[in-house]
Amino acid sequence: MTFGNWILVLVAVFAILGAIGAFTIAFRRTRAERPDPTAGVSQETRRADRSLAGVRVEPVPVPAEEIPDEVTEPEEVAAEVEPEPVSVGAGVEVIETQRVVEVSVEESGVSRRQFFNRAIGAIFGLFLGLQGVYYLAFFWPKLSGGFGTDVDAGALEDLAAQTVNPDGSVVPVFVPEARAYVVPAPDDLSDQFDGREVAAGGFMALFQRCVHLGCRVPWCATSIGFECPCHGSKYNSVGEYFAGPAPRNLDRFVVEVRDGDRLIVRTGTIIETPRAPRASVQYPQGPSCI
Repeated sequence: MTFGNWILVLVAVFAILGAIGAFTIAFRRTRAERPDPTAGVSQETRRADRSLAGVRVEPVPVPAEEIPDEVTEPEEVAAEVEPEPVSVGAGVEVIETQRVVEVSVEESGVSRRQFFNRAIGAIFGLFLGLQGVYYLAFFWPKLSGGFGTDVDAGALEDLAAQTVNPDGSVVPVFVPEARAYVVPAPDDLSDQFDGREVAAGGFMALFQRCVHLGCRVPWCATSIGFECPCHGSKYNSVGEYFAGPAPRNLDRFVVEVRDGDRLIVRTGTIIETPRAPRASVQYPQGPSCI
């Protein structure tokens, strides 16, 4: 894992930890903003208060009987009638009522609504964090090496020995880090390459991708050119269009010589050129590979 990848991993970890910390602080502040009305009250007092909730005791009124002071029967008095004792009793009527008591967060816990809201918020925050890491990795500049930067293709003397066979035939040198073929540049280049900096130190760097649909174009040693196996586009040894559905020449990179003998391929700059009005080198020089 490269240094840049480690930096991206650390940024992602810090982003996730920051989201968790922000969620925790917001949750604690929400709990602190709601004061507990029963704070400082003992458990015995709370239980006693709950046991009397909704109970109302009222005395039942009992009608009093009127008793005359004297009963006078002048004509017939059979006997004395003793009045019956009146017992007055007290009744208790129990009425059930509903009492709504607001409980604290500590007593009620987390409701289902709160749980789902917080879960959705956490998932959305994680999604935003991952998207941020993705965009950061996409726009993160490449510090050194790799495609899109300046790639050292090698010393000019070594490239000259590798690209020309003893019999004088040409063979390209493939540079994987630059995704390019390094080929000898002809002395007489087409006018469309003037001022484009596509040749330096006697070499050119051709992009490996076919300009038709993006297939990698291999080298054909018999015809001394590049031939795409996907749809049959053909180019000569310096990437100039010869045949097939390709709309233009092979793309190429800006090259320069540094430190006197090092060929540098600037893969961050791609040069597109139309089909050459005239070929700079002869093609084909033998049987085709496709």
